[in-house]
Amino acid sequence: MVSRSLAIDCLTYAVIVVCSSAVPHSSAQAEPRAVIELFTSQGCSSCPAADKLLGELAGDPTLVAMSLPVDYWDYLGWKDTLAQAGHSKREHAYARVRGDGQVYTPQIVVNGTMHVLGSDKDAIEHAIAKTRKSGVPLSLPVTLGVADDNVTVNVPAGKAIASEVWLCPITKAIPIAIGRGENRGRTVTYYNVVRRWLKLGEWNGTAESWKVPVKDLQTGEIDSVAVMVQAGKASSPGPVLGAVLSAIR
Repeated sequence: MVSRSLAIDCLTYAVIVVCSSAVPHSSAQAEPRAVIELFTSQGCSSCPAADKLLGELAGDPTLVAMSLPVDYWDYLGWKDTLAQAGHSKREHAYARVRGDGQVYTPQIVVNGTMHVLGSDKDAIEHAIAKTRKSGVPLSLPVTLGVADDNVTVNVPAGKAIASEVWLCPITKAIPIAIGRGENRGRTVTYYNVVRRWLKLGEWNGTAESWKVPVKDLQTGEIDSVAVMVQAGKASSPGPVLGAVLSAIR
């Protein structure tokens, strides 16, 4: 489902001020091989198959799989209840950086560099293998720990690449009954849904750590968090250098 033309603005996300001092205690986590971002919409008839597949991918501990619901199909008769305008802008920013102009649903962006059809598992695996050949994506071992009512993120020293560090509060599974539009009458479950974007800070090769109180993550429906260190800026995102996803309750 290809999007109509939209104006491309700079990405805007909520920014949180956090500590950047003490090195945290971190829980054991699987080494990730890919960050999978699914751009999806409740108003897209092609998306439920991709949403189901993302639920399967979310069960793979070597993947940081996330749903980013977009709002550009809301005009078709159903307003996506999980969509964020920032997700639509992020998808456009990826297309602009790649130079291909490809913005559609369901689209998966792998490791911040390649896009594939979100319901094509073989294409996703091929993209994972191809993006990792450069040795850049996920070369930075980011860790995340939850203790004493705080989420602590640690990014080690590494090759200096101007990057931003983002924390994403996530809800693992949200069933939505869709009343109108192309999916009317269906109940679709969305997995690892990103609810907010919190900018922890910037990284340019020096070891850094941050601490965020769990209470600041709107924990009523938030049960996990993901962290990404991504080259470039929000308005021009590059390869994901490091990432981790962990439950917080």
